Amino acid sequence: MNVVYDKRKQTNDIVSVVKLMSLLFSGMIFFNFIADFYKLTVDNSNYIIIMNVFIVPVFVLALIYALWAFSTTKKVPEKYIALIQLAENFLFILIFFGIVLITEAEKSDYKFLFLFIIITATIQSGMKQGMNIAFFSSAIILTIALVYGPSSGENLYFEKDLILAGVFILTAWTIGFYVKTEDEHIRKLESMVNQDGLTEVYNHRFFYDVLREKLISYEKDNKSISLVFIDIDHFKNYNDLYGHQKGDEVLKIIGSLLKNNVREGDVVARYGGDEFTIILPDTSEQNAIRIAENIRIKIEDTYFDGEENQPKKKLTASIGISVFPDKAKNEVELIKCADDALYRAKFFNKNRVEAYYSILDDLKEDIEDEHIDRITSIKTLISVINAKDRYTYGHVERVVVYSKLLTDKLKLSEKDKKKLIYGAYMHDIGKMNIPEEILNKKMPLTKEEWEILKQHPAYGVEIIKPVESLIELSPLILHHHERYDGKGYPGDLKGENIPYLARVLTVVDSFDAMTSNRPYSNRKTHEEAIEELRKCSGTQFDPFIAKAFIEVIEENKNNIKY
Repeated sequence: MNVVYDKRKQTNDIVSVVKLMSLLFSGMIFFNFIADFYKLTVDNSNYIIIMNVFIVPVFVLALIYALWAFSTTKKVPEKYIALIQLAENFLFILIFFGIVLITEAEKSDYKFLFLFIIITATIQSGMKQGMNIAFFSSAIILTIALVYGPSSGENLYFEKDLILAGVFILTAWTIGFYVKTEDEHIRKLESMVNQDGLTEVYNHRFFYDVLREKLISYEKDNKSISLVFIDIDHFKNYNDLYGHQKGDEVLKIIGSLLKNNVREGDVVARYGGDEFTIILPDTSEQNAIRIAENIRIKIEDTYFDGEENQPKKKLTASIGISVFPDKAKNEVELIKCADDALYRAKFFNKNRVEAYYSILDDLKEDIEDEHIDRITSIKTLISVINAKDRYTYGHVERVVVYSKLLTDKLKLSEKDKKKLIYGAYMHDIGKMNIPEEILNKKMPLTKEEWEILKQHPAYGVEIIKPVESLIELSPLILHHHERYDGKGYPGDLKGENIPYLARVLTVVDSFDAMTSNRPYSNRKTHEEAIEELRKCSGTQFDPFIAKAFIEVIEENKNNIKY
């Protein structure tokens, strides 16, 4: 895009120089006409007076034009450029028309001046504009020849001007054709540089260029930009079954589908591999979700060869959305948040649209300004944990959902509701300090590994300790693995000695652990997990809380997404 701007600027600079020189030529011709009219010579004192009266203003006007032409290239809005160029061309035609008239009209030797404006207009605006100027200029000189030429007999001036008119038109056509060819060549080069060769949508580099440019512009205008990330579900499985050629065909179809289902001005790009992205300028989250959902349905409804052998018998896509400036304050945050939302969509059953959301963004409203950066750091740590242990990400999200449902059943105060939800989000943050091979081990842990894993509640408390506003979450994080019968860890606390909200979190955390696939165990059904809660009520779990949670699960079994 900068290359196009640079080329346009260089062209405008050259054209401005040509116009400036033609303006100076016109001034000199006009001065000579005045001098001849008054029969002035260099020795005549009036010659100097006439020079000052006519030449100096011409040079001043030329200087003003030069300053204006070279200083406003970037400042003038795009929509006004064509209008300004048209007005300029018309002004120069009037000047040249006046010069021809005062220099003996049909006998004038200065009709060639029209070539200046024909050439510059064609270079600047293309063949159509150049041809229009050429025809208009030809009409002027031929009309002058007819009006001022001999009324009877052979009109030699008209015949000569016919040849000149032909030169005008041929010049405009030749230069216009060259400009058209060059523009087509530039567009082809641009497409090669900016487009993904396989899918014919924009490429990764162009995506970043446009996003940066849009963010700078929209930040000034206080407008929203939505970013959509799209990932094909189980694409590796498709490639493994049918080979990369078939996979490439799928990518081409989806690239075409995306281009045909966005608005004018939206930017579709291939982010990499089987991942696409769409920049939606001036678009709210709600409208972005609507557009993304339409795309998801289009992909689901499109038949892809061999999709019946995909895990869900269909080839589908997961979609994540983030919005600037509501959910992200800069380019890096916007991309990261959209990617997080995409991961949520893929983790929770795929073939769905997810808008970015983080509990920690709400938490920022409840803490002191000096701790905002620390919250951002904790958010980053949780992202690191997600990368180390993909189970933790989905687990935390579901525990937050269950906790929200349970807060109303237990009639918690607003303060305790927030503490439980924030605690649910951060209860496993201490896993940051647990080796990845332990977190993802598929075999049962050894005694030594189990002792290491049991340290994560204490590690979590250490991580949040610097943030004064989070200190009240420490009991939830530290004691969410205590048991009601006193056989838990790390404090061997029993019954009512376990903080109330920690007992609540224990029930929710355990239920999700039972109903999720873990590296070392198979998931239970909801019914099996509920039976386990009843069985362990009074030993592992607070019986009142376990009973309330069972009621919540049974009441919401048709509404819980996860």
